[in-house]
Parts: sequence; structure tokens; C-alpha cells
Amino acid sequence: MAGSEDIFARLKEDHDTHRELLSKLMDTSGESDERSSLFESLTKELKSHAAAEEQALYSTMLRKPPTTDETRHSVAEHHEIEEALNDLAATDMSSSAWMTKFKQLDHDYRHHINEEEEDHFPDFEEHLTDEDREHMRSVFNRRKEEEAEEAEVTPEKKEDAKE
Repeated sequence: MAGSEDIFARLKEDHDTHRELLSKLMDTSGESDERSSLFESLTKELKSHAAAEEQALYSTMLRKPPTTDETRHSVAEHHEIEEALNDLAATDMSSSAWMTKFKQLDHDYRHHINEEEEDHFPDFEEHLTDEDREHMRSVFNRRKEEEAEEAEVTPEKKEDAKE
């Protein structure tokens, strides 16, 4: 697909998929098969995307001093999002607490991807060589596929998460 040629367009394609999954989940209620299925899809999608993005994009950007702070910020947010997903997985889907936590995740994740797309990606663009771009494209697509096979829903309350 044409958008896959550019690493930032490829990442944004994933972000658009994530936005769609978040919106569909927001329209669910209770402990339904639909909510369970969508949540599992979202969890696997976000975890595999984050792992591939870290290996492809952020490992490259850490080697470029002007982008180190933005890179570390985004990677830290990835870990916070994973903890929130695990906490949601450990929460009773039929409880009001689940939707409260989900709404916070939705807000935090949308903020994260908007910040990446609007602030970080344009800043990163200035520091990339053609070799960087080619490396990131191939690593992202390969790692995303590998990580998707490994990603799983991992119930763990936030207060039990290891720092």
C-alpha cells in the first residue's frame, strides 16, 4: 500500500486503526462478546505497534541527540499505556470502573498519538537519512508482524505493576 512507503505514514495508518478501535469500544457496554473481542484486538494492536515502533523509530531517534528527550517521553508513555491496558484487562468489564478506566486510556492514548503525529514526527523528519528511513520501514513491518503473534491480553492491576 502506498502509505506504507513512508514510516510516518505507516505509523499514522496504525494510529487511525487504533482510533477506530477506541471509538468502537466506547460504544460497547457491559461484559459483552463485542467488548471482549474489541478489547483483545485493541490490546494486541497497541502492544505490537508500540514494540515495533520502539525498535524501528525510537531506537533510531535515540541515536540523534536533538530528538532524545521526545523519544524518551514517547517510550515512557508506551509503558504507561501498556500498564493501563493490563489494568483494564484485570477489571470486571461489567463494572462502571472498567468504562471509567477505559475513558482515561482513550484520552491518554489519543493525546499520545496526536503528540507523535503533530510534534514528534515532524521534528524527527529533519534528522533522518534515506538509510534511516529504509531501515525503519523494514524493521517496523517485520517487528509488527512478529509482535502481533506474541502480544496478549495480560491482566494486571496498576498497583501490582512493577516499576
